[in-house]
Amino acid sequence: MPGDGLALFETAIGGCGIAWGPAGIIGLQLPEATPAATRARLERAFPEARDATPPAAVGEAIAAVVALLAGTPRDLAGIALDLRGTPAFHRDVYAITRTIPPGETLTYGAVARRLGDAGAARAVGRALGRNPVAIIIPCHRVVAAGGAIGGFSAGGGAATKRRILTIEGADRDEPMLPGIL
Repeated sequence: MPGDGLALFETAIGGCGIAWGPAGIIGLQLPEATPAATRARLERAFPEARDATPPAAVGEAIAAVVALLAGTPRDLAGIALDLRGTPAFHRDVYAITRTIPPGETLTYGAVARRLGDAGAARAVGRALGRNPVAIIIPCHRVVAAGGAIGGFSAGGGAATKRRILTIEGADRDEPMLPGIL
């Protein structure tokens, strides 16, 4: 895959965008208000990326994301990512987050404890707020203590997060979500 590419694709929650480089996916953009806004946000984040036909591995990643957002459980942990320039702490947070299966959640504090630093819940939240590949690194599966939804930096904010959790079967009416300690 020479150079970085990008493409837009449709999902059950709207038009998403994806960017890739030689080593894997570098960005996934959830829907903004319009396809042009989705493209613009992706282009701002990855200015070297150019419109291109996705190579096979990227096409498979797109198909898996489309299926997941349509309600078919998919494990996206095997999708190759290129997290160049990502701080080590963020990569550690992302690695733990990628282990949360569809339909389950963890709290920011639980992720921090798994990192070995129980006091790092806010830092975990900041790292997830900078997640360049939402859905593939399922930051939406990390919630606030007590079952609160917590923040979400994608278009639509917490409402989008709740919608994705509902699609995955993790958003229930009970005050406690699976995985909350």
